Amino acid sequence: MTRTTTPLEASARLTRGVMATWWYTLAAVLAFELLMVFVWAAAAIDRGPLTAAAVGVAGLVWCASTVPLLVAYRHRTDQLPGEGRARVLVCLGVALLAGAAGGWLSGSWLVTAATVLQSVVLLNWPPGLRLRVVIGVVAVLLVVWLVVEDPVATDGWLPGLYATLLPVVTVSSLWWWDVLITLDRARATEARYAASQERLRVATDVHDLQGHHLQVIALQLELADRLRDSDPEASAEHLRAARASVDAARQGTRDLATRFRSVPLRDELANAVDLLRAAGATAQVSIGADADEAPADVLGPVIRETTTNVLRHGGGRWARLSLDRSGAQWRYEIANDVGAAVPGDGSGSGLDGIRRRAEQAGGSLAVERADDAFTVVVTVPAGAA
Repeated sequence: MTRTTTPLEASARLTRGVMATWWYTLAAVLAFELLMVFVWAAAAIDRGPLTAAAVGVAGLVWCASTVPLLVAYRHRTDQLPGEGRARVLVCLGVALLAGAAGGWLSGSWLVTAATVLQSVVLLNWPPGLRLRVVIGVVAVLLVVWLVVEDPVATDGWLPGLYATLLPVVTVSSLWWWDVLITLDRARATEARYAASQERLRVATDVHDLQGHHLQVIALQLELADRLRDSDPEASAEHLRAARASVDAARQGTRDLATRFRSVPLRDELANAVDLLRAAGATAQVSIGADADEAPADVLGPVIRETTTNVLRHGGGRWARLSLDRSGAQWRYEIANDVGAAVPGDGSGSGLDGIRRRAEQAGGSLAVERADDAFTVVVTVPAGAA
């Protein structure tokens, strides 16, 4: 069975995808921070278990202080990091205190520098400035690690490596998030542009249609007025022509509205399935690969009417819909569990209307009733309209 996706479902799925990517980004940054805290605590184990545990607690406090900065980054704008200064100062203050405590307990300046500078990296820097900030942060950390700490003498290669890699990994994760947000905004802009283009096309079609007919009607009425005294018969003929032009304008407007109101059959079937599922039934749909070529103006109302019949008269437990092409004909079938008031002979105003619509298009209606299923089959020629 092929499950189609409505535009609303597609939009919701994209939204869920963006949210999932954000949680992956947040989890990745926090995971790397926690890993670095673990490395710091492990490096401080030679100072005693309590000291290592205290270093770990200080690191966890620092990790918690980076969460508000990450959450703020999710809703970032082009504003400078000075905006929301109170939150920034609190987070930086906590990072400084936690880093100072961890550095004092572990005897490492690198711990203090890495915690504070990592929080600085998470601020809302503009793209160009962010790159320079990260380069400066990595340079400072390298100096502290290689010059102040002297990893050769202290055997501090692993903590230093993690400390210098953390800003790079963080910025890489945030960069991927920025790319996704840019693409999502571009998609939304494209959708708004397409809607605007469609509205412009509708307005142009209405203007052309009505403008043409109104100009013809005005000319015919003017001629009728001029000939009213000299040639009453010709004047009456022009009045009849004007009336015909009015009818043609009305019909053209109706045809135009119908054309823009038409819904693709895939969406019709998806909406039918959603409606049946909302009513508590288990609904499945099978759609042929070339279903877009089926006559939507004929089968669209049939799908809506048969879905309504299932809701009114079906048992409400299950329903199956299918639309496939068989040779030179399209075959639409809907089956459902039998309700209490379903006519077994295929009668009823709803089914009669479906039969008339199918016969007008050169097709047919077949109704089958078994002990546990009621099936309606509508076939129409491939070129029906």
